[in-house]
Amino acid sequence: MSLIRNALLVLCCTMVLVVVSGPCFGQDKYPSKPIQVIVPFAAGGSSDLTARTVEKFWTKYSPQPMLIINKPGAGGVLGEEYVVRSKPDGYTIYVGQGSGHDVVMPHLQKMPFDPLKDITPVARLSIHSIVICVSGKSPLNSMKDLVAYAQKGNKVTAAVSTAAGSVDLVMRAISKRAGIPITTVPFAGGAEATTALAGGHLTIGGGHPSEVLPHIKAGRFKAIGVALDKRDPILPKVPTLKEQGINVATWGSVKGVAVPNGTPPEIVEYLASTLKKVCQDKDFIKTMASIGQPVDYLGTKEWAAFLQREYKDYGDLIKELDIKI
Repeated sequence: MSLIRNALLVLCCTMVLVVVSGPCFGQDKYPSKPIQVIVPFAAGGSSDLTARTVEKFWTKYSPQPMLIINKPGAGGVLGEEYVVRSKPDGYTIYVGQGSGHDVVMPHLQKMPFDPLKDITPVARLSIHSIVICVSGKSPLNSMKDLVAYAQKGNKVTAAVSTAAGSVDLVMRAISKRAGIPITTVPFAGGAEATTALAGGHLTIGGGHPSEVLPHIKAGRFKAIGVALDKRDPILPKVPTLKEQGINVATWGSVKGVAVPNGTPPEIVEYLASTLKKVCQDKDFIKTMASIGQPVDYLGTKEWAAFLQREYKDYGDLIKELDIKI
């Protein structure tokens, strides 16, 4: 009788254990495998450099590494759309949210997804300026020189990282405000655009400090303006466009992280909190500064709110200047 009682007791305990643990059975704690990070631009651009710098420090705070995958195309849309359509399990994340195409392009043309509704913001990592540059051999040394050059009938071509991105918008805004024709030439990312300018194929170019600083230091580029409300501390001697009489200022380029809609809240929180640890790492901050990328972290709620404001501000600027592509 006691044997039967013991057997029933064991059976009941086993059933309780199965009921309690059943939903978690077979599920490994996140993350249990490498996380692929999608960068929607070519290697060497500011989004790519940001992602690769995060990758170096990520494993100090997470048991699994990041794998950086570049998916350039369609001005950044191809890579982001890949993430939008990916499984929401936390193993495919996106670096480059808010960098330009997703807050500028929807105001100018139809997109295959809604960048504010079809993807979930996680955190902001960095925000930095857009720097206007000319070749180191160029006779131009300021925006005043550029305007005078164009007014003499010379053609002005501008290398931009992507069509309908933040750099493209700045060039079009300069054209409108200064009253000079500028033809923008889009590339697959910031690295390719700066390479083209360095080769002397275009009059001017716009890039982020991480993309243009090596060229400036080497004498291949001269920085002639910054599209911010105030000077960029990375390039304190370079005047803003406003200081030079051209009323153009933008948010610059923002580097945020996002995941597919439907990603469990606990995974979003894990990613946001781990990225915060990375962004607070002194060596990470130092490394980012060395490539011209100031760290400016925002958590999930704050980042989502900022993204909405950034989107609206770019929309207002596009409408005000009547910019079309």
